[in-house]
Amino acid sequence: MFGWTGKILRVNLTEGTIKAEPLNMDDAKKYLGARGLGTKIFMDEVDPNVEPFSPDNKLIFMTGPLTGTFASSSGRYEVIAKAPLTGTIGASNSGGHFGPELKFAGYDGIIFEGKSEKPVYLYINDDKVELRCAEHLWGKTVYETTDILLKENGDDFRVSCIGPAGEKLVLFAGVLNDKHRAAGRSGLGAVMGSKNLKAVAVRGSNSIKVADPEQFKEACIDARAKLKAHPVTGAGLPTYGTEILVNILNQSGALPTRNWRDGGIFENAEDTSGEALTEKYLVRNKGCFGCNIGCGRVTRIPDGKFKSTGEGPEYEAGWAYGADCGVKDLDAICKASFICNEYGLDPITMGSTIACAMELYDKKIITKEDVGFELKFGDGEAIVELTRMAALREGFGDVLAMGSYRMAEKYGHPELSMSVKKQEMPAYDARGVQGIGLNYATSNRGGCHVRGYTISPEVLGVPQKLDQLVTDDKANWVKLFQDLTAVVDSAGLCLFVTFGIGLPEIAEMLRTATGFDMSDEEVLKCGERIWNLERMINIKAGFTKKDDTLPPRLLSEPLEKGPAKGKVSGVPVMLEEYYKVRGWSEDGVPTEEKLKELEIEL
Repeated sequence: MFGWTGKILRVNLTEGTIKAEPLNMDDAKKYLGARGLGTKIFMDEVDPNVEPFSPDNKLIFMTGPLTGTFASSSGRYEVIAKAPLTGTIGASNSGGHFGPELKFAGYDGIIFEGKSEKPVYLYINDDKVELRCAEHLWGKTVYETTDILLKENGDDFRVSCIGPAGEKLVLFAGVLNDKHRAAGRSGLGAVMGSKNLKAVAVRGSNSIKVADPEQFKEACIDARAKLKAHPVTGAGLPTYGTEILVNILNQSGALPTRNWRDGGIFENAEDTSGEALTEKYLVRNKGCFGCNIGCGRVTRIPDGKFKSTGEGPEYEAGWAYGADCGVKDLDAICKASFICNEYGLDPITMGSTIACAMELYDKKIITKEDVGFELKFGDGEAIVELTRMAALREGFGDVLAMGSYRMAEKYGHPELSMSVKKQEMPAYDARGVQGIGLNYATSNRGGCHVRGYTISPEVLGVPQKLDQLVTDDKANWVKLFQDLTAVVDSAGLCLFVTFGIGLPEIAEMLRTATGFDMSDEEVLKCGERIWNLERMINIKAGFTKKDDTLPPRLLSEPLEKGPAKGKVSGVPVMLEEYYKVRGWSEDGVPTEEKLKELEIEL
C-alpha cells in the first residue's frame, strides 16, 4: 500500500461503535482521495436529498495520497457532507497538521454517521480509537477546546473541532484544526454540531510509504525548487500573505465594495492591505505541514480596545470585513477575523452577511430596533460585535446566523445577497474579472473561488496573462482550472502550489507516490470525473440550470469606475459554451455518454 494507509474508520455515533474498514482501492485510483474519494463515499451511502441536520447525513473526513508526505504543502484534508448553507454537496478543505497526523495514525479517513445522544469526541492514538465524553467541552471555544484536549491527552496530539457556532447550528459554522486552520465554507461545522460531535483528537506514530522513494523525492525536490523560485510562492505570499491581493485587485478595478454596490475600487484599500498588515501587525509568517511557502500570518493588535493576538486575516476575510463592509479600521478587521477562528465561523459568509445587513439598513429595510444599534457602512465596532452575536445567536445575530440569502429573503430582498446557490461569493468582482464569474455560477458548492481560481491567469498572469474583461475562451479556462483543482484537493495538496507548478509536476508526484501508472491526461481526467460526480449529486438534490447564475446586480448594474467601467458579468454569454465544453446537455446535465466516458456509476 503506497501513498494511502489502506484503512478508514467508520464511527456510528448513534450506536457508539467504531470499526476499521479497508480502503476501496479501485475508487481510490479513480477519485484519488480527499475531496474526490470522500464525495464518492457520500454518493454511495447518502441520499442527496437528505436534510443537512438529519442523522442520516454523513460527515466524512478524508485525506489524500500525498497528505503527510514529502510533497510541498501536503497538509490538506477534506470535510464532506450535505451542506446546511447551500443544500449542495459540501466539501471544505483545510491545512495545518491534522490531516497528516490522521494518516500517521494509520487512517486515510473517517466516516461519521448517526447522532450521539450526548456530546462526544473521537480519540485516536494509533490503533486505540474510542469515543469519549465531551460534555465538559460543550460551549467552549475552538481555542479552549484544543487546549483542554492537549492537556488531557498530550501536546503531541492534533485537534480538529467546532466552536459555539457549530454547536448552535449557525449555517456557516466551520471545522477548525490546529486552532487557526479551517474547513470553513458551507456550514460543515454545523453538521458536526448536529451530531453532538465536538472534536477529533489524533496522534500517530507511523510513516507513509511511497512506491518509488527515490523518484518521489526527486519529484518533490523539483516541485519545491520551482515554488521557491516563483515570484508569487517564493516572495509575495511569504512576505505579505494573501492580503497582498487587496491592492492588486483594487488597482484592477475588481475589489467588491460595500456589498458589491459601490464598484470595484475601495478608496481605503491601502489601509487594509497586506502591506499595512505586515508593517503594523505581523509577528511572523507561518506554514502548514510540509510547506515551503509560508503564507500564514501570526498577527498581534498591539493596543487599544481590540488588543489581542491571532492568525490572519487571509485576503477573503480581510476583504469581507474591510472593503465589503466599507471598513478601513484594520484593528477591527483583524479582531473580527480572530473571533471567527475562536468561535468557528466562515469569515467570508460572516463579513458578507454583515455587508448585506448594512445595505438593508442603509435602504431603511431594517432598523435600529431590529439590530439593536445603528448599522452603517464603515463601522468597525459593529463588525466585531455582530460577529460575536452571530456565533452565539444572540439578538440580531440569530438572523445573521442564517447567512445573507435567507436574511435578505426574510426582509423581502433576496437580490441584495451577493451569493450563488446561497453561498456568498468571495473577493473578486465578476464584472471586472469575467472568468471568475463563470466559475462562481457553476461551482458545485455555491459561490467559491478556490474551485477554479481563474484569478491566476486573468489577474496575476499565471501561467499566462488573459484579458480579464473579455469572455472569449473563458469556458475552456474555467473547466481546466476546475478539473485541475479537483486533482489538487483530492491529492492532499494546497491550491497555492499551482502558482509555481502544474499538472506535470503534480502527476509525477502522484505516480511515484502511489505506483499507479497514470498519464498526466489520466490524472486530469480524475479531476473531471470528480467535478461531474459532484454535479450529479447536486442535480439529484434538485439543482438545475437556473441555479448557475449570479446575483442580479452583477448581471444588470455596470461598474461605474475603474478599468472595468461599464462592464457587467458575461455569464449568460459564457454558460452555453461552458456546457458544451463540459459535454453536458443544453440544460447543464452530464450526458449518458459523458458519464460512461468518465466511468461514473450512479
